[in-house]
Amino acid sequence: MTTETIGTDAGDARITWHPAKKARLVLAVSHGAGGGIEARDLRALAGTLPAHGVSVALVEQPWRVAGKKVASPPKTLDVGWRGIWPAVAAPGLPVVSGGRSAGARVACRTAVELGAAAVLALSFPLHPPGRPEKSRAHELLGSGVPTLVVQGGNDPFGKPEEFPDGAHELVEVPYGDHGFAVPKRADLTQEQAVTLITDAVVKWAGSLG
Repeated sequence: MTTETIGTDAGDARITWHPAKKARLVLAVSHGAGGGIEARDLRALAGTLPAHGVSVALVEQPWRVAGKKVASPPKTLDVGWRGIWPAVAAPGLPVVSGGRSAGARVACRTAVELGAAAVLALSFPLHPPGRPEKSRAHELLGSGVPTLVVQGGNDPFGKPEEFPDGAHELVEVPYGDHGFAVPKRADLTQEQAVTLITDAVVKWAGSLG
């Protein structure tokens, strides 16, 4: 594991690399507006994917590196993501653009422009909680590349059945909330929920290229 700081037009970003020994893909994946790269799904992917030929680059957006409590506006998030792209593309491998929540929106908005091979959208915030009329489906549907959505069954930002039909694949994590936490009463343990996520991404990544 290595960490590097990348200067962007939105400020310094930070990449923590979890390299694969024989990498065929890079997954560059960022956090949401309410947390960092310590999120359970991001940690699990970084711990699992390198054994399957996928180097994982966990990206901390400039606002997070600067210690701010509130995420930058979407356009600024996109600027930061563009700024780290040369570093994640440097190994010369296809790059999957990924993120959770707000980071998933960034990945979808910039995928074609940056030449991403695919998009991984974790907990895509289809709409603000309780505001289904404020849909962000156009961002997901406009990704323009193969896209996998992994969504909690009880995500207040959009349950799986609320998602529109499209070219994307969608995997549901039963009972999961926006952070993929499952209640203790569920017939699925937290560990099983996380394994469901990593298994789905490993399988999908294996189908790319």
